[in-house]
Amino acid sequence: MRLLPLLSVCLAALPLLACDNQNADTWQGYAEGEYVRVAPLEGGIVKSVDVARGDEVTTGELLFTLENTQQKAARDQAEAKLQQAKANLEDLLKGLRPSELDQLYAERSRALAALRNAQLDFTRKTKLRANGNVSQAVVDAARATRDEAAATLKNVSAQIATGTQGARPDRIDQARANVQAAKAALEEADYRLSRREGRAPANARVEDTMFRPGEFAATSQPVVSLLPPENIKVRFFIPEPELGAVHVGDKVRFSCDSCSDDMKGTIRFIADRSEFTPPVIYSNESRGKLVYMAEAWPDKPGTKLHPGQPVDVTLEQGHE
Repeated sequence: MRLLPLLSVCLAALPLLACDNQNADTWQGYAEGEYVRVAPLEGGIVKSVDVARGDEVTTGELLFTLENTQQKAARDQAEAKLQQAKANLEDLLKGLRPSELDQLYAERSRALAALRNAQLDFTRKTKLRANGNVSQAVVDAARATRDEAAATLKNVSAQIATGTQGARPDRIDQARANVQAAKAALEEADYRLSRREGRAPANARVEDTMFRPGEFAATSQPVVSLLPPENIKVRFFIPEPELGAVHVGDKVRFSCDSCSDDMKGTIRFIADRSEFTPPVIYSNESRGKLVYMAEAWPDKPGTKLHPGQPVDVTLEQGHE
């Protein structure tokens, strides 16, 4: 009669033994996150924190700003100098304004008329001199007037040619160089201004903010902590007797309360050293207590795993 209770216990234990045998390649673990801590490139007073814990941010989104009054003023000044340099170059390329050219055209017309009159007067007085009606001095004066009118016309015509062609090539080259220098100065000012900001390096979830406006953040001191979805991994532990059957690159399946049935991943890391070392020798019994930390990453980034969440890791069937 005593055999019946013992037999009942054995029969009840068979399914458990079968389950243990079936899950021999299943290990306990937990989700872990590799956080991205965004810090300023230079220290300063925190002006604003533009995100809050739990926010979803995109690449390049503003996270925080340090006091930047001086840098913004320098940037505005650099932009104004660039606009001034561009305007000067455009002015040199265009030459004179239309109103200035119209004035020169009018002066040329007057100079041309004066030259014609002077030429007629000189011709008339030359004939009078041939007849002895005027002195040579009168002829010389008429010639001087004609030559002066011709010089005036030549000078005005040269001004018109210069005004329509723009400035000298060397002045234009210098103006172009000034524009390039102003652009470089603006880029430098933009860079210095950007050093007062912190932006998201990738799509991520804001896990924490470490500073408030008005506090001083030192160089490389994190202000915002981010967790990109692709930075979530599963850390688990493999018993020493099973270590030889597991390799980096093996496929695994994750099981947890919120995991989908098809959540899979790949082992990327297996520790070289055990997490537990027996106090005396590596006997067969103590070797069974050794575990090796391993890490597997979900094949699909964005898997709904949370750091610290318990996860069971099962080696996929058919692995080598």
